[in-house]
Amino acid sequence: MFRSDKPAPTTMSKPNEPVSPGKINSIMEGTSIVGEIQSDSNIRIDGRVKGTVHARGRVIVGQTGVIEGEVVCQSSDIEGTVLGRINCQDLLSLKATAKLQGDINTKKLAIEPGAVFTGNCSMAGGVVKEMDPVRLRTENAAGSAAQPAQASR
Repeated sequence: MFRSDKPAPTTMSKPNEPVSPGKINSIMEGTSIVGEIQSDSNIRIDGRVKGTVHARGRVIVGQTGVIEGEVVCQSSDIEGTVLGRINCQDLLSLKATAKLQGDINTKKLAIEPGAVFTGNCSMAGGVVKEMDPVRLRTENAAGSAAQPAQASR
């Protein structure tokens, strides 16, 4: 009589999804934090953080934002400065104003012209297409033959 065919709602979230995907925690400009930050959702940093930032969602570092330490997140947009390691499960986007000094471990990487990155990058899960060496030599030879020689001055 009161039976429902709908499954009972669950309160548990998937381990790789943020608990509150539409919510953003914010560290405003003029705020400094020393220590570890853990967030179950997205976080925006326009202030200064010295320590580790763990987020199950997106980490956004605004133009005035500075992180000195490790960042572990689902995805990230960097407009400010990061001095340390970034471990990003999906997309790491370095905007034109970004300054990143440290190592990156990510699945996808986007770097806009003007961004500065010094360090090493490891991209796990990417598919590398193998090229046929014979075809490459043929294409390179054809391309260089089509290019006129430039005189040295």
